[in-house]
Amino acid sequence: MAFDAAPPEPRPLPHDRHQARQRLEHERGTRLAQLHSLTGSGQTADDHLMSTQKDAITKVLREIEDAFARIEDGSYGTCLRCGEAIPEERLEILPYTHHCVGCRRRIA
Repeated sequence: MAFDAAPPEPRPLPHDRHQARQRLEHERGTRLAQLHSLTGSGQTADDHLMSTQKDAITKVLREIEDAFARIEDGSYGTCLRCGEAIPEERLEILPYTHHCVGCRRRIA
């Protein structure tokens, strides 16, 4: 007896895209504030650590901008590796993610 695989979760609807934009705007604002705080604090003996933190924040900011682009082109909420829907719970936690949990684990 063959079992049908469960269909993937649907992509976010237009009203969900508004919520996704709001979450992304919040994430972007938080990261920009962190970057501003690091930049304004001056260099210390922990220059390497500060540089690493700035690089990490800058990477997340790029991922956030990429997520805005995916909202616009309609691919937001779809894993870029396997093409399956990314669960809403994951998007609530990491609104800029572009992989489902399974693919992210395989990449790491």
